[in-house]
Amino acid sequence: MESTVSIDHEKWLQLRRKGIGGSDAAAVCGLSRWKTPLTVYLEKIGEIPSNQPDNEYMYWGRVLEEVVAREFEKRTHLKVRRVNHVIYHKVHKFMIANIDRKIANENALLECKTASQFHEDEWKDGKIPQEYLLQVHHYLAVTGFSRAYIAALIGGHTFIIQKIDRDPEIIDYLIKIESEFWHMVETRTPPAIDGSDESTRLLNLLYPHAVEDSIELDNTLNATIEERNRLAEKIKELERLKNEKENLIKYALKEHETGKTNKYIVSWKNISSIRLDTKALKKDHQEIYQEYAKPVEYRRLMIKEMKGNE
Repeated sequence: MESTVSIDHEKWLQLRRKGIGGSDAAAVCGLSRWKTPLTVYLEKIGEIPSNQPDNEYMYWGRVLEEVVAREFEKRTHLKVRRVNHVIYHKVHKFMIANIDRKIANENALLECKTASQFHEDEWKDGKIPQEYLLQVHHYLAVTGFSRAYIAALIGGHTFIIQKIDRDPEIIDYLIKIESEFWHMVETRTPPAIDGSDESTRLLNLLYPHAVEDSIELDNTLNATIEERNRLAEKIKELERLKNEKENLIKYALKEHETGKTNKYIVSWKNISSIRLDTKALKKDHQEIYQEYAKPVEYRRLMIKEMKGNE
């Protein structure tokens, strides 16, 4: 164990880079809505910062953690205490845990959560978001505890408590996946790029500017390019078909705003919005346009088939 009582934020981030924490578990498994394995990999090797910019949601999550813990005590009559240490797995030292609370006189931990009311359905009927389920099982793997409790305040008005018993199959799965992932970190072997928005964002972040030169690419990339081109054509055709169906619906509505079938309600409403006419602004008020015009730089991927001796 390593104390976290007096360390600053930067030291804490350095500790996180030494291993896989509970909040990394779902992403490492490819089951997170917020991060990909590639994101976590780049954080661990120091290519991108591992700290997210603080926001109101994160701030109130920290502030309300103590409130959630106290309410858990009140409703369950179980006592909890803080654990101001980073805990390391006895065998797999790269697996680390910084748990919210330890249940007194019980081989169990407490994880405190807050969530928006828009995510209320994710907690209904005993459900637990998979990111949190994997997070607490990661903690159970590291600590050796028998069970975990999750206390969640949803939308500021709904309080949920769930007990999660230790599942050896999930823990074995996590140890296997996380071991393989940490080997990639140690050998600097990045996870595969996927089609997620997160991978796109990371590539744009890592390689924001093109150098004016040319390289020889591996010819095996031809198959990837050709598959991309086939998909692009398929997307075009699907867009055309979608537009055709939408036009048929519009024609059925004609001048009417709303229509109903025995199954659906459809509408084709008038939408009013104000848009800046940049062409007119540039023409009539050149100085103002130049003062507020902001150049935007980005990289555009273009593919063409070579002809002749190109």
